[in-house]
Amino acid sequence: MKLSNRANNIAQSEIRAMSILCNQKKGLNMAQGLCDLEVPLPVVQGAKEGIDAGHNTYTSAYGNYKLRAAIAKKQNDFYDQGVEVDNVLVSLGATGAFYATAMSLLNEGDEVVLFEPYYGYHVATLQSIGCKIKYIRTTPPSYEIDFNELKEAISEETKAVLICNPSNPSGKVYTKEELETLSSIIHENDLFLFSDEMYEHFIYDGLAFSSALSIESLKERTVVISGFSKIYSITGWRLGYAITSKEVIDAASAFNDLVYVCPPAPLQHGILKGLNELSKSYYTDVAKEHQEKRDKFIKALNDAGLKAEYVKGAYYVLADISKLEGADDKEKVLTLLEKTGIATVPARAFYQDSEGINLARFCFSKKAEELDEAIERLKRL
Repeated sequence: MKLSNRANNIAQSEIRAMSILCNQKKGLNMAQGLCDLEVPLPVVQGAKEGIDAGHNTYTSAYGNYKLRAAIAKKQNDFYDQGVEVDNVLVSLGATGAFYATAMSLLNEGDEVVLFEPYYGYHVATLQSIGCKIKYIRTTPPSYEIDFNELKEAISEETKAVLICNPSNPSGKVYTKEELETLSSIIHENDLFLFSDEMYEHFIYDGLAFSSALSIESLKERTVVISGFSKIYSITGWRLGYAITSKEVIDAASAFNDLVYVCPPAPLQHGILKGLNELSKSYYTDVAKEHQEKRDKFIKALNDAGLKAEYVKGAYYVLADISKLEGADDKEKVLTLLEKTGIATVPARAFYQDSEGINLARFCFSKKAEELDEAIERLKRL
């Protein structure tokens, strides 16, 4: 049997590849974005109650109605956005929510603008549905956007812009002013925005998070993608959501039904109980804890000669690995794994060309003892 063109164009991600290699080497995995927080007790209890109550059959393709309402309430409590239950779709992770909404809004051949460094699954999803991608490189260390370059890059085929805020992998946090400038460009060119806000609660140094839906002029042109994998440390539960107009949610629910049927029934009850019972202090405490981890680990990277900036959001850092042996980023991260037992991601996963040849992404959301072990191992360099 001959594989389809689509199958031939999809490759295993560098993130998963390095995780597999790390397991083979019995290393310390700082490659995959696994959040090592304890799962909040209400979330665990809610899932158990869901199973015990027999919530084991199909739910709506939109997701559990009460959960959708709770997501809308949480969004309004944090950001005062006027979100209603009909604006929410629950899917199999943020990846599923992105796929369902992208399928609803984009045709084959449509062009989407992404900012480098990008999140690889965004690229793979868009390519899998036949979209063209135009890349705009941001400038480190703050990964600023050249908005003039963005304006010049837009063509008649351009339909959307996609941002990751805070960014995986760069840690960039978009300011309200940047979002407003982006809004003007989107309106001028009749585009819409995908805003992946998975790391919205991982914000440091006293910064305030600005959701794209908090910009009044973006409300009718934005799909916000987020989820619970990171903030509740349940990456394997596969529960995420999209927030956008009712028309798009209705269309996306049909794709949700076609590909996933529905989100996991009892696990939705765990999220619902978490949203209803966890106070805002839970989310701010997570940010404080991760800022401490950031400070410890990035200092250790710099002490080891792997230069890194103190990121403003998310829980990843791109570090300079040019001092390591190897011809490129892939060889250098393999050197790091051999010398220290630490697995990380070569930056080729986040760039379309060789721009990341001397960079690697580390995930510092680790348990305290594992983070301390990683810091000790870095001293071997």
